[in-house]
Amino acid sequence: MWNSLLALVATTTVSGVVATPAGADYSLAPENHAGSQIARIEGSQGIPPLLADRTLGHDVSGHQGAVDWPASAAKGAKFVFVKATEGTGFRNPQFSQQYNGSHGAGLIRGAYHFARPDVGPGGPQADYFVDNGGGWSADGKTLPGALDVEYNPYGETCYGLDPAGMTAWIKDFSDTYARRTGRAPVIYTSTSWWNRCTGSSKAFGSVNPLWIARYAPEIGPLPAGWSTHTVWQWADKGDLPGDQNYFNGAPDRLATLARG
Repeated sequence: MWNSLLALVATTTVSGVVATPAGADYSLAPENHAGSQIARIEGSQGIPPLLADRTLGHDVSGHQGAVDWPASAAKGAKFVFVKATEGTGFRNPQFSQQYNGSHGAGLIRGAYHFARPDVGPGGPQADYFVDNGGGWSADGKTLPGALDVEYNPYGETCYGLDPAGMTAWIKDFSDTYARRTGRAPVIYTSTSWWNRCTGSSKAFGSVNPLWIARYAPEIGPLPAGWSTHTVWQWADKGDLPGDQNYFNGAPDRLATLARG
């Protein structure tokens, strides 16, 4: 099914939707972002206290429009993740303004890909991501790209895959991204989704940095396989545009992650 979908593509570009596989639904793509489904399904239990040993950042998508990056920097943001792509048929139309603008304001930035296991394999989606802004360079200002795997906004929670199939899909994406860029991608997810849809897979904790989503005063249990997290998305709104995040460490450690 995947090969036939990827072989048949449309030729028009509308609101960031490009080269859409025949039959694939991207109608929600402009609104889908890291945590959009987690906030909807898992909700919020509050916010953490100010954590002085963490580094403040945020993540944005086309949903935020053009961002005032000097204002974000003035509010203390040191890093940002920007949605670049979804599946193999959507590019964030605000990506250049957000990705380049944040760099111009002095933030360390990275890109992320909204996973769509329902429209094709992981490897081609990693290629699409890298080819449309999701790459990495050892300039000290670019974070490794992130794979956003969360509840399916279009249907069945786990995109119709069993745990073995989902684990294989994520590995295909991760291996392809690493081959293209020299870095393993960050994995963004929630503990509940991960343990349900991968069957509590422990295959990635020693390779992929974890960007965990949980909107609560405490970070809580981590997904299977990880003993620590790299980034915590702790609220879906706040003083900074988009979602609110903490890097698990001081700014010099954030720069080390960027340098690889």
